[in-house]
Amino acid sequence: MASSGATEQRQAAARPRAPALACIGAAFFLSGAAALVYQVAWQRILALLSGVGIYSVAMIVAAFMAGLGLGSHWGGVLSTRVGPGAALRVFAALELGVGLFGAVSGALYYDVLYPLAPSLSAAPWRAGLTHFLALLLPTALMGMSLPFLARGLVRDVEQASRTLGLLYGINVLGASLGALLTPWVLMRLLGVRGALISAAGANVAAGLLALAAAWLSPSEDAAGPDRAVVTRVADTGGEIVSFRMWLAVYTLSGFCALSLEILWFRIVHVAVKATAFTFGTVLCLYLLGYGTGSLLGARWSGALRRPLRAFLACQCLLLSYAGLAALALAVLPVGTPLYAGYVDYWRDGNTFLPGTDVGTLLYLYVVFPLLLYGPPTLLMGLAFPILQRAVHDDPRTSGLKVGLLQAANIAGCVAGSLLAGLVSLSWLGTMGTLRALLAVGLVFAALGAMRGARRLFAGLAAVLAGLALLLPSNEAFWRRLHGVTAERALLDEDASSVSALTSRTAGRWRVWVDGHSHSVLPFGGVHTQLGALPVLVHPQPRQVAVIGLGSGNTAWASGCRSETERLHVFEIAATQPRLLRRVADVESEQANLAQLLGDPRLQLRIADGRNALLAMPTRYDVIEIDALWAYYAGAGNLYSFEFFRLAAQRLKPGGLMCSWSPTPRVRDTFQRAFPYVLASRQVLIGSNEPIPRDVQRWRARLARPEVTAYLGEKPASDVRLAFAALQLLGPAGDEGTPNLDLFPRDEFRLRSGPLL
Repeated sequence: MASSGATEQRQAAARPRAPALACIGAAFFLSGAAALVYQVAWQRILALLSGVGIYSVAMIVAAFMAGLGLGSHWGGVLSTRVGPGAALRVFAALELGVGLFGAVSGALYYDVLYPLAPSLSAAPWRAGLTHFLALLLPTALMGMSLPFLARGLVRDVEQASRTLGLLYGINVLGASLGALLTPWVLMRLLGVRGALISAAGANVAAGLLALAAAWLSPSEDAAGPDRAVVTRVADTGGEIVSFRMWLAVYTLSGFCALSLEILWFRIVHVAVKATAFTFGTVLCLYLLGYGTGSLLGARWSGALRRPLRAFLACQCLLLSYAGLAALALAVLPVGTPLYAGYVDYWRDGNTFLPGTDVGTLLYLYVVFPLLLYGPPTLLMGLAFPILQRAVHDDPRTSGLKVGLLQAANIAGCVAGSLLAGLVSLSWLGTMGTLRALLAVGLVFAALGAMRGARRLFAGLAAVLAGLALLLPSNEAFWRRLHGVTAERALLDEDASSVSALTSRTAGRWRVWVDGHSHSVLPFGGVHTQLGALPVLVHPQPRQVAVIGLGSGNTAWASGCRSETERLHVFEIAATQPRLLRRVADVESEQANLAQLLGDPRLQLRIADGRNALLAMPTRYDVIEIDALWAYYAGAGNLYSFEFFRLAAQRLKPGGLMCSWSPTPRVRDTFQRAFPYVLASRQVLIGSNEPIPRDVQRWRARLARPEVTAYLGEKPASDVRLAFAALQLLGPAGDEGTPNLDLFPRDEFRLRSGPLL
């Protein structure tokens, strides 16, 4: 008994003291917050290299996570070579290293890599390799942090799950805060560079706190180097579970988690009609559930007798809830309380802009995501300390096992991101992919049944199989999320987007892309002016480029001159032209749309238009942007000073650039980019050379029989009136703040907030 008491006293003396633990908790919280700021900011910058399309974004996310996984593996291996005190100092060095890189990352990625974008992203494999190499150093350092922290803090096996669960939960809650602050505060008030500097400051603070914790911790380092991996771990209920088994199930768990995340974010993106604030807010809630689950699991996982069964049950339950939530969205009666408001919003053509209406903000941005994936993310978080409860039997290998398990989980995440995001969404759609994930859940249920809990896991398997059978078709699901009840609807989905055409009146259709109402059919209005005005102002518009297809209205109107030899249209949503072809083929009211799609001059390319202009040496007589609201997520890439200057460089001598003018700041930014500007209230036309204001000549071109016949009487009359509103603007003043690539102010403007 005396020996046992002495051992306990030595273990207690070896544990970090409360002040040290407080410092470590604060450090890891700041580390998590910084990591999410970096992820969002770096993704925005790197997307300028290879585009904002799904394939580019998937490559960036995969590269980010691959670096984390490699870092986790390396950190796990290296952590066995140091003692607890040294491990805390290494953690501090890692945080300081990430902070140093973060501080210079804006300049490195934007000022150095971005100018090389045409050569670096010339082929998809080259773009993917560029992203991987660009992110490898900082993400590997981030990935190494948890294994070293585990080595520094786990001093006895019995407390491993509690210690690591608390650490991980605190880190993820920090990440949740970082995800929330990035769009609402940092990017909105400081821009991308300011956000990166703020994150770097958080890393430096984390490093200093870790150094303080190392100084406050016991000086004795009893543990020596130990590279061994215990390959068989005893379950507390007497069951033997191999470490390789845990690696396998945690890999599969990561695959399901990232696949579900992609599906949930797609659903929320469409359901709330995403703005620049959506991604950070819903990611915050995702991480909040995850972190809360980890903290809760840390409290009671130590009492588990069958960790593997509990882990497998968590996987089955979270997949079951995901299926049930999707089913409920599709089949609930439209008049159901609380739910009815969502259906009305989905049917409405307007988009809610976050601002002073807190009630609607909470209803869309908080309640809906929490109902969709709050319980599953809680279960994901619970699974982490359960896992730690099972695998640790030696403090000296704690960092190694944490690192290897995290690397395995992240490998599954990378596979889920690529397979679900790039392949399955196009082949199976959202509901088909979810159905496949429910089938994967049967693997967890089978493993649980093999471990003895046959009745429990047979029931869970029955629930998973039943939900897979009951899930609606993709069309039925997306009809509901567009508020479609009795009206006609055409829908299409692939990895790039969810598009829809809805009709309440014969011959009239509303065009939707990812939940946003973009325009209507038949053609008319400002889209016709955007297309026709610049090509009628230009003397010989032979080569015309249009960024964005939308309903096809702008592109169609830009083809009104017989002098135009090529009409190059860039559209990022591959589903959009397919839907337009379907309606053009069956409705005589859409003759103009059919004319556009059958025009031999039309060259339609599924691509990010900005990235295409950057990569292609082609010069145009006219470049146009289809009308886009400035608050749409990513709209800042097309309303920035740098993009307007890029367009100016792609113009032939005397060429014209045309943009909609949705805000005063867009107008000011456009004026700064072009020395000569014609403008009306809604239309901006810029050039590198003087633009003669010759309304009589413009109207003479419009009056040509072939032009009037092409446009039709009413659109031609509207364009004729619009000529008079075009006025030459003077040089831009120095006052005001323009939209920039790394400070897209309009995109992050709140509805009723100041235009900062």
